Amino acid sequence: MPILKLASHSLHYQQDGPADAPALLLSNSLGTTLEMWRPQLAALSRRYRVLRYDARGHGGSEAGPATPRLADLAGDALSLLDALDIERAHFCGISMGGLTGLWLGVHAPERLRSLTVGNSAAKIGETEAWRQRAAQVRAEGMAELAASAHLRWFSAGFCAQAPDTVEQARAWLAATPPDGYAACCEALADADLRADLPRIAAPTLLIAGRQDPVTTAAQAEAMAAAMPDARLALLPASHLSNLEAPFAFEQALLAFLDAH
Repeated sequence: MPILKLASHSLHYQQDGPADAPALLLSNSLGTTLEMWRPQLAALSRRYRVLRYDARGHGGSEAGPATPRLADLAGDALSLLDALDIERAHFCGISMGGLTGLWLGVHAPERLRSLTVGNSAAKIGETEAWRQRAAQVRAEGMAELAASAHLRWFSAGFCAQAPDTVEQARAWLAATPPDGYAACCEALADADLRADLPRIAAPTLLIAGRQDPVTTAAQAEAMAAAMPDARLALLPASHLSNLEAPFAFEQALLAFLDAH
């Protein structure tokens, strides 16, 4: 299990694909792990050097001693690129991972070949709601949250048709350490890049789920209008669109990457 040791914590990561191919960095959503990218891995790694990592406090990555800010989550991605001597990479993230990518687009554009932001927004949810959720999981653990997550992550039809996928996603959430999850909730509480969107010059693909109640298609449309070089793909899915509509997500992402 490759581990990158940083000053305050460590990151678990995986590499697949040709070492000399353009790098593609994948960033997971809150409450999942790098395994969320498994449906797209075979196709992506045929053409790209695919680098997946667990966000801090998730999967095999340590949370660190302090509550991170969005800049710290993005700094983890940059530290991983630095450690592997990757000057520029394509970036794709979902939800929290997508917001991490938006920060990179604003503050580290020289490191991006392109940016793909899936099921995300420049401001996700409400500040106080994130703080309340952080307090809840620190006090009560992950069980109650994991029991209802599928109602936000997947459409009702998908839950009925693909119970194994839904259960796997719930298992990732249930296994996330409460302190790591809560710390990322607090990072999301303070994260707001809405005023910065016009500064993101990297070619950008926004992927949204038509049935997503968390980060809506309307939010994605507003982001696309605010960014200078953004296009939008709407998929028949809810919040974790790469799991609910894996082939459509893969095709939209590959077409965009291959063009850049």
